[in-house]
Amino acid sequence: MGEGMPNDALLMPLISSANIACGYHAGDERTMQQTIELALQHRVKIGAHPSFPDKENFGRTNMHLPPGEVRDMVKTQIEILAGLVVKNKARLHHVKPHGALYNMASKDNILAAAICEAILETDASLVVYAQSGSALIAMAKSMHLKTCSEVFADRSYEPDGSLTPRTASHALLLDEEKVVAQVLQMVMQQTVMAGGQAIPVKAETICIHGDGAHALDFARRIVEALKANNIATG
Repeated sequence: MGEGMPNDALLMPLISSANIACGYHAGDERTMQQTIELALQHRVKIGAHPSFPDKENFGRTNMHLPPGEVRDMVKTQIEILAGLVVKNKARLHHVKPHGALYNMASKDNILAAAICEAILETDASLVVYAQSGSALIAMAKSMHLKTCSEVFADRSYEPDGSLTPRTASHALLLDEEKVVAQVLQMVMQQTVMAGGQAIPVKAETICIHGDGAHALDFARRIVEALKANNIATG
């Protein structure tokens, strides 16, 4: 959220937590403030969405930076958003890295540790949102941070549990029925299909990309499906 997309106000009533861009891949102080106000209006948990400094590529290009630089970069972004949240008489709830930083930290222990150090140095009560089964979830737990394992509604999976790279033609799910079916399988069976087989996942939060062309339709259908199956959405 807060990435300059037109659907933020319409999406906010449908979600329980929002990852707000902190200015490094998208957004600025104005968009952060607007998105915080929307989140508070709808009682949505507010999270920092730190990224590599890569607005040109929307934070989706791998960057190989020293761990200390990553730690300081993430810490700065958390502090920027947290400061605005406090001004709105609220508290930051979680941190979820964005794009390439998220994907790299899902497999790289050193990068995962740098992110966790940034969170510990900022606010050790913040929850780490990261991909189910990832190095970042494992590192956060080893450093005694609270975690929330994430699954993806609108992305396909590889047999090793990673997300299919966006360069692949089948990386993004575009069909509402397939998206809803994948979400229900992940939540109810704690598995997801990858390469023709069901692999285990831990579904504690479901990600929808706000910049996706079908984000609003997906969110509406997912909420309807979860409620129809008596699954809490808050």
